[in-house]
Amino acid sequence: MRTDLDLMRDVTDELKYEPSLDEKEIGVGVKDGVVTLTGKVPSYAQKFAAERAVERVAGVRALADEVEVKLPSVKTRSDTDIALAAANALQWDTEVPDDKVKVKVVNGWVTLEGHVEWYFQKAAAERVVRFLTGVKGVTNLVSLTPKVSPTDVMKKIEDAIKRSAELDAKRITVEAQGGKVTLRGTVRSWSEREEAERAAWAVSGVTAVEDRIAIKA
Repeated sequence: MRTDLDLMRDVTDELKYEPSLDEKEIGVGVKDGVVTLTGKVPSYAQKFAAERAVERVAGVRALADEVEVKLPSVKTRSDTDIALAAANALQWDTEVPDDKVKVKVVNGWVTLEGHVEWYFQKAAAERVVRFLTGVKGVTNLVSLTPKVSPTDVMKKIEDAIKRSAELDAKRITVEAQGGKVTLRGTVRSWSEREEAERAAWAVSGVTAVEDRIAIKA
């Protein structure tokens, strides 16, 4: 049986394996399968990369990210500069619909608002601003507009889960009410849980996903 010590070693090794990170800047604590990250990194992109690295490790039940973004003085930008850069990045990205996403910046923290049809468009908007110089964090409040029936949503998600090589469809159930989807069941790792979420979000009309899938190694 895997212990918290085993999990901490695996998480630490995964952080070392991630080329965009300096693992010496990040502290790792584990209790009952819940991983806590601490420390300071020079960009929001690195904070995000650390989160993704932890989520790839089997046995992680939950993550508390307490890593602080501490920008080097040469990377500090005014909110006006960040907002202008974000607006331009959104305009230039082909996956983000024109004039559908608005930007607000306060103390380096970017908030995205607006309405799009697909989740990949919402995710793309966050992706393009995440790596901008000066950004300390991103809140994505972009909403989705449903255009299909709940029955169609549920059927398409179930089919997507069955097609996935990473998932055992028999262990996952799907419920849909309006554009809200609830996932239940068990998987073996956080990455499988995320794959189930990805399958749900990939369907047009999904406005929210409540993931109640449990991780059982």
